[in-house]
Amino acid sequence: MNMNTAVILLVEDDPGDVELTREGLATGKVHVNLNVVDNGEKALQYLRGEGPYAGVSRPDLILLDLNMPVKDGRETLKEIKSDKDFRSIPVCILTTSQAETDVLKSYDLGANCYITKPIGFESFMHVVNCIEEFWFTLVKLPPK
Repeated sequence: MNMNTAVILLVEDDPGDVELTREGLATGKVHVNLNVVDNGEKALQYLRGEGPYAGVSRPDLILLDLNMPVKDGRETLKEIKSDKDFRSIPVCILTTSQAETDVLKSYDLGANCYITKPIGFESFMHVVNCIEEFWFTLVKLPPK
């Protein structure tokens, strides 16, 4: 990762949440290259550099929604964390689910953190800014 540039893969099927995340990251201190896919199957293709994702940058962080079509976040997380090439990439679950079973299952599958999406623009912006600040100014990320 360049000192002031971060690559984030956002796996999110809700266009409104994609835009809120994009806006929140745009106001942060770190320049972010945000790549977005709308389901887990595309996320895995992205990570493997397959098809339209040939030559993309490896993400420094994955923001993963749980409830999506095609391949949900739980299945995607399981595959990411069981692949020796991808398991070191931090995965932050960012979802509407507050279910204790989802929290426990996500951590069992190797999630690095679990955040419930807040309701309201300002609260969402605050959460996105906190994610950015934590992962890109406080944490030492693994080398690519």
